[in-house]
Amino acid sequence: MKYWSVTWKGLPANAMAIFPFMVFKHAEQKKDPLLINHEKVHFYQQLELLVLPFYALYLVNYLINLTRFRNHDRAYFNICFEKEAYANEQDLNYLKKRKLYAWLKYL
Repeated sequence: MKYWSVTWKGLPANAMAIFPFMVFKHAEQKKDPLLINHEKVHFYQQLELLVLPFYALYLVNYLINLTRFRNHDRAYFNICFEKEAYANEQDLNYLKKRKLYAWLKYL
């Protein structure tokens, strides 16, 4: 999948996928295959939800988790989209075999 790579030192995370951009905090991260794979999982999630609904569902899932856990880190790591991306970031072939809406099993 093609994407535009951007570096922004002020990014509040190590990297972020905002289709069609992959934003990195540091230039050397552009060569990290696991980080890139993680962000590509988010591209697939965004595309299957037609991009904008992804962001709405991501925010709703985060807010529900924040209410549930009362902790930012726990809320973030329990977002279904993040759970799928973290669970599969080390499998560089994951996107070839990924089923549509695979994130649903992480709800």
